[in-house]
Amino acid sequence: MKLARIPWQGHKAIPVQAAWATFLILLASGQTNAAGQDDIMSTDERIAGLLDSMTVAEKAGQMSQVNGAGGTIPDNLRASIKAGQIGSVLNEVKVETVNELQRIALQESRLGIPLLIGRDVIHGFRTVLPIPLAQAASWNPELVRKGARMAALEAAASGVNWTFAPMIDISRDPRWGRIAESLGEDPYLASVLGVAMLEGFQGGDLAAHGSIAACAKHFAGYGASESGRDYNTTNIPENELRNVYLRPFEAAVDAGVATLMASFSELNGVPASGNQFLMKQVLRDEWGFTGFVVSDWASIEQLQVHGFTANDKESAYAALSAGVNMEMASGTYASYLAELLAEGRISMAQIDDLVAAILRVKLELGLFEHPFTDPSTFPPTANEGNLALAKQAALQSIVLLENKHKVLPLAKTSIRSLAVIGPMADDAYEQLGTWIYDGDASISQTPLNAIRQFAGNDVSINYVRAMETTRSRSSEGFDAAVEAARAADAVIVFLGEESILSGEAHSRADIGLPGNQAELVDALHAAGKPVIAVILAGRPLTLHNIIDKVDAILFAWHPGTMGGPAIADILFGVESPSGKLPVTFPKMVGQVPIYYAHKNTGKPPTPETYVAIDDIPVRLPQTSSGFVSNHLDAGYEPQYPFGYGLSYAAFAYSGIEISRDQVPMGETLSVSAAVKNVGAVEAEEVVQLYVRDLVGNVTRPVRELKGFQRVRLLPGESRKTVFVLGPADLAFYGQDMRLITEPGAFQVWIGGSSKAELQAEFTVIDH
Repeated sequence: MKLARIPWQGHKAIPVQAAWATFLILLASGQTNAAGQDDIMSTDERIAGLLDSMTVAEKAGQMSQVNGAGGTIPDNLRASIKAGQIGSVLNEVKVETVNELQRIALQESRLGIPLLIGRDVIHGFRTVLPIPLAQAASWNPELVRKGARMAALEAAASGVNWTFAPMIDISRDPRWGRIAESLGEDPYLASVLGVAMLEGFQGGDLAAHGSIAACAKHFAGYGASESGRDYNTTNIPENELRNVYLRPFEAAVDAGVATLMASFSELNGVPASGNQFLMKQVLRDEWGFTGFVVSDWASIEQLQVHGFTANDKESAYAALSAGVNMEMASGTYASYLAELLAEGRISMAQIDDLVAAILRVKLELGLFEHPFTDPSTFPPTANEGNLALAKQAALQSIVLLENKHKVLPLAKTSIRSLAVIGPMADDAYEQLGTWIYDGDASISQTPLNAIRQFAGNDVSINYVRAMETTRSRSSEGFDAAVEAARAADAVIVFLGEESILSGEAHSRADIGLPGNQAELVDALHAAGKPVIAVILAGRPLTLHNIIDKVDAILFAWHPGTMGGPAIADILFGVESPSGKLPVTFPKMVGQVPIYYAHKNTGKPPTPETYVAIDDIPVRLPQTSSGFVSNHLDAGYEPQYPFGYGLSYAAFAYSGIEISRDQVPMGETLSVSAAVKNVGAVEAEEVVQLYVRDLVGNVTRPVRELKGFQRVRLLPGESRKTVFVLGPADLAFYGQDMRLITEPGAFQVWIGGSSKAELQAEFTVIDH
């Protein structure tokens, strides 16, 4: 048998030193014919051959992931890889180091199994896209897919072959910092966009150039953490879990996601990393998932901190028994796998099943055949196309919340001077948002620079930062800001929260504007000029204390690298805003959780029955106060509903039609309506379809999103939008936790938000 020679980027071919290692590498690649002819083996045969050759310690190694060392390879890391004690390294993005790590694994370890190189590629890599919550505001799956593909290519050029995204936790509490990473509150929207994102990362073939494995997280229920506090307890009834929180994960599994990540949190008393109901019953037995599950950072070790296990050994046993394949960061598997096996508490068959899933992903990625990365075969990062895509994503994610007296868009012909105020106007780093370890702030284009570039010599720009950060309490810069406002034709004030105020472990109890930003708005309002607020944030904010003081509000989220040019284009009317809210905005934090797909209750509030706190007479008898479900001091409506977003155009909906009034069980029907641009500018509208099942064996939400389309219309142009509803769209989990569609009456709406008024009805009947 000839020794295999494995080319390594930029170096001469290096021979493998041991014939046994050569055989195993060839076995993994399917080339085992001693006569030199290829003998193509099935993936299962290749996995079986490797498992038969592995020691228990090497199997534990495949199940262990360790943190990288920031571009270096310490002796202990080198030795561990050489000994086959590591299956994956995370947070290493220096390509030369990654290639050397792979060389050690392939050429110096006994079995020559390549490494998974993991990284949080959450919303871009060097080129940063808007945060995922902002991308969800685009309601554009194709744009989300393209963004993930761009990020995958940039990350893969650094040797990364596995990302911990998409994050598809349903998020209905804006206090939770990680809502920034989510795709919002709705299971349908999160499913569609989550699938688009994972398809962008993985492509049609995991082994294709530039494809990286996706990881749907956090399984499951993490977004329902009590009080929005990260890592906290979640209690979700099984029916709610299946009808809401598990839906995006099932969609991801159906779409072929390679891996899942267990949640930090506990679910109904059982931490996810040791939860057999989630990992075995639902994920493997019911859904047939064949990929693998990785723990979150040290979450197996933390099982004892939860009070679920007594020590690290018991934590390892609980996670292994649940079916968590790989342990991130902590080392309980490496320490106790052999001992648990010797004691008979786990079997070799269990271990082999867990390891086989890891090997399968490595084989599907083509790592045995192509373990090394040549950056020259990838497009350069932050290239012209990537920047254009980042700008388009930012453009479509910006939501116009208020536009009094049509103060926007600004016209250069009538605006001769602008005051640009605020700490978020010219901060290249803060506009990038959370989870941007690889983002390059030096390529960010800020709103201030974009406004100056657009205005040119036609408009005078006077910039005053006014506050050092969004959290500042000093009003020292207010006088200069007010002076600039008085001298300007209009004021653009950039507000919000710094990137560090959202994301993991950055939950907030008060989700109003931090610091004294509201006081800054008060001062600018008093100057008597039109005030446009542009808000950059990682979550919905309560804006009740500034709404009456500003003339327009653009919610730009954390818009990423190209946020500045996107914001400028919206401000000056190059594009009409088209973003729609993927999450409900409360009036005040006391309304949380508040979301559109709520249940009706037995005493639903109406405009006729709601009584505001200031309208209640003194000593009013208790029985006269209405007795409906609402807050006396906040009402029952949010500040801005799910799906809401204004445009510089206006859209009229009419002529809703259903293909048939009665639909036999198991068949489809179409629902259509005409949407017309009755405004003066070309613009895009997100047409939304909502359904209500009026009677079920478990109560159903008052509305559920079941379809959406982006349409671009010229002034005066009308288009018929058609949606098809099938059995799956009307199905839900009933009392027995089985997915069913019941006969009965349904209502359906088409419009521009979850408050759509154009309505029709149909009935599902038994055959």
